[in-house]
Amino acid sequence: MKYILDQQAIGRMVTRIAHEIIENNKGVSDVVILGIKTRGVPLAKRIVAKIEEIEGLKVPFGSLDITFYRDDLEKKSIQPVVNNQLNINVNDQIVVLVDDVVYTGRTCRAALDAVMDAGRARKIQFATLIDRGHRELPLRADYVGKNVPTSKEEIVSVHLVEIDGEDSVVIE
Repeated sequence: MKYILDQQAIGRMVTRIAHEIIENNKGVSDVVILGIKTRGVPLAKRIVAKIEEIEGLKVPFGSLDITFYRDDLEKKSIQPVVNNQLNINVNDQIVVLVDDVVYTGRTCRAALDAVMDAGRARKIQFATLIDRGHRELPLRADYVGKNVPTSKEEIVSVHLVEIDGEDSVVIE
C-alpha cells in the first residue's frame, strides 16, 4: 500500500476545486453541486462549504445514487434502487457532479443520465479528487484534484473522515 495524499493535501485540493468552480462559472449564483454516492457526497459537501465560505452565498446541494443507471447491473448481484435525494431544480442550472475517483467513466455516464432524467441543465460539469486514467468512455473531468497514473491491477482507495475516520488516498 502506498499513501499518495494526506488530510492536508486533500484539503488543498478541495479548496482549489472550489476556486476553479467559482472562476470558471463567473460566480455560483446558478450552480448546483451533486455528490455521487458514496464518497462523492462528503467531497461535494466540503466543496459546497468552501464555496459558501469564499462567496458568502448558499449553494444548492444534493446527493445522487446512480445505481439504477449503471450499465453493468447484470454483472452485479444487487437489485437496482432509485434513491436520488434530488429535491433540487436542475433546469437551466450549471450542475457540478462530484465523485472521489474517475476510472472508466461509467459512473460519470450514469450520473449524466440521472441528471438528464431530472431536468434540462444548462451545463453539466464533473469534479473528481483523483483521475486514474483508463477511460472506456469519451469523458473527462472539468476539475481534478490529482492525476494518478495507475495500472489496471492497482486499486485507488479514497478514505474520508466522514465515512472511514481518516482522510487519505492510497494505491493498493
